[in-house]
Amino acid sequence: MNDLISRRAFLKRSGALGTFTALDWMLPTYARSDVLNTASPATQLSGDVIHLAIARTPFRIGDHTATATTINGTVPGPLLRLREGQDITLNVTNHLDETSSIHWHGILLPSEMDGVPGVSFPGIEPGATFSYRFTIRQYGTYWFHSHSGGQEQAGVYAPMIIDPIEPDPVRYDREYVIMLSDWSFSSVDSMIAKLKKQPGYFNFQKRTLGDFIQDAMRDGWRPALDNYLMWSQMRMDPTDLADVTGYAYTYLMNGMTSAANWTGLFRPGERIRLRFIQVGVMTFQDIRIPGLRMTVVQADGQNIQPVAVDEFRIGPAETYDVIVEPKEERAYTIFAETLDRSGFARGTLAPRPGMAAAIPPRRPRPLRTMADMGMQHTNDTDHSSHELGNVIQSRPDKSMHHDTSDMHHGEHAKQNLHGTSGEHVQPGHLDSQPVRHSADDHGSGNQFIPDFTQNRMDEPGIGLGEDGRQVLVYTDLKSLQPYPDQREPEREFEIHLTGHMERFIWSFDGEKYSDTSESILFRYGERLRWIFVNDTMMEHTMHLHGMWMYLENGAGAYLPRKHTVLVKPAERVSVAITADAPGPWAFHCHLLLHMETGMFRVVEVLKAASGTKS
Repeated sequence: MNDLISRRAFLKRSGALGTFTALDWMLPTYARSDVLNTASPATQLSGDVIHLAIARTPFRIGDHTATATTINGTVPGPLLRLREGQDITLNVTNHLDETSSIHWHGILLPSEMDGVPGVSFPGIEPGATFSYRFTIRQYGTYWFHSHSGGQEQAGVYAPMIIDPIEPDPVRYDREYVIMLSDWSFSSVDSMIAKLKKQPGYFNFQKRTLGDFIQDAMRDGWRPALDNYLMWSQMRMDPTDLADVTGYAYTYLMNGMTSAANWTGLFRPGERIRLRFIQVGVMTFQDIRIPGLRMTVVQADGQNIQPVAVDEFRIGPAETYDVIVEPKEERAYTIFAETLDRSGFARGTLAPRPGMAAAIPPRRPRPLRTMADMGMQHTNDTDHSSHELGNVIQSRPDKSMHHDTSDMHHGEHAKQNLHGTSGEHVQPGHLDSQPVRHSADDHGSGNQFIPDFTQNRMDEPGIGLGEDGRQVLVYTDLKSLQPYPDQREPEREFEIHLTGHMERFIWSFDGEKYSDTSESILFRYGERLRWIFVNDTMMEHTMHLHGMWMYLENGAGAYLPRKHTVLVKPAERVSVAITADAPGPWAFHCHLLLHMETGMFRVVEVLKAASGTKS
């Protein structure tokens, strides 16, 4: 199977018990998956030397049996329990017949230990063992996964908890890791092939004649018709909320289906820490526990000032830690509903094994609007189809080849150190004013451009915030303590998230990774501002390896640090970065199919001693 993100300069084929007994009352607990092998509960591994093995293992999903790609025989893999300041050696053996890898997501470490084949190391060949060695410089909730082909979707992921040296500022009586994933019997390659032939292949929630009649009765026949014609002219669909839906995915909680009902026990009155980790490769989910408020205390492994909410959205690769305090002796449903409402994962908190609570009904799937798409009109029914050219610029439907060539990092050219000068904005600044799109339409690699983009960190996102529940938004996030580097960014630049949905090609600035030989260059030690501009109608989660992104959400000296940032359609998100990690690093959308088809770059942090500009 060829790597789909491959550029010849990048990759050679890089390549639990559900219910806990009373004996576990005072221990941090994790769940196993329903894997058909000799492994019993998923283990917790600690110590200075840990051995991990990647292999194929039978895996049961409901009434079906498949073959998963596993870490130490389970899905998810074993929980690593480490400590801040520890010197760790992780020996990873590859028992597959293809190259594999492990990336330590969100962990600060030397570039050569980051685990991205072709960028930071060659990959782990079949039958070989690679030893990752580094000092742990942080604490919190993290995870690790394969960075090779479709192995992440096939089951190569596991949680990591790093305990602090100092007493944990978050008080709790017990904890559970909750890993949310999307399982499919189809491969990543086959999914991409289907989407290239038909972009809405997995979408069975499209508007019907009945929807049109309802819209016409509500808005009038002409406005309703104009709205449908506009979407048709753009060759887009307002129900296109997820590239891959519940038609192809079974949504799992700790490796278990909703019917299997993963369960964590509690005693009424306890403070329970739930460590949510979204490992779904293409899925955004909205998390709530009916009957319980959640206090968010950590985001992406970083402590934040506590925020009480009823619901939060989590995108691929993000993590959130919450505290809940059930007072009643009854069961509570942990409900993780997909953004497009095509499916859900479900688990239970209960005082006794075997208890269950009602599963909430799924909400109707939302619809994209012209305002969501960055149009100058905020009411879809206010303008007719002939105004479309003033609102959106459609790209020609040029045929683009399926990106299957091999890539190897090798002799990649280096992009000039770039950025814009002029008036700088303080790091805590939150600019929510709409910005007109530049004249650059990013070429045939981009299907369309919005009329304007703007900061939307104070918005909960499509389908949320209209039912009275308090929803977490990015402007709620404030670090628990101010971070030391409060310098004003000395350089700023922007990158556009682009794509051609008709051909299912995703890119940056209209250029997919296999078509560019340039790296993005940072100067070692500099403080810079990076602006992500989403020119697409899809949400993306942007992940920078090796360095923190300080989310510029208006929190001043208390900017939250994140390793993965969710960017809504037609949104501009600004992050500040201290380039304190020399070497090459991956930067990409964490939706696996987007990364595989081109939404990937190499960021290189250059030291002045290397002879480069400083």
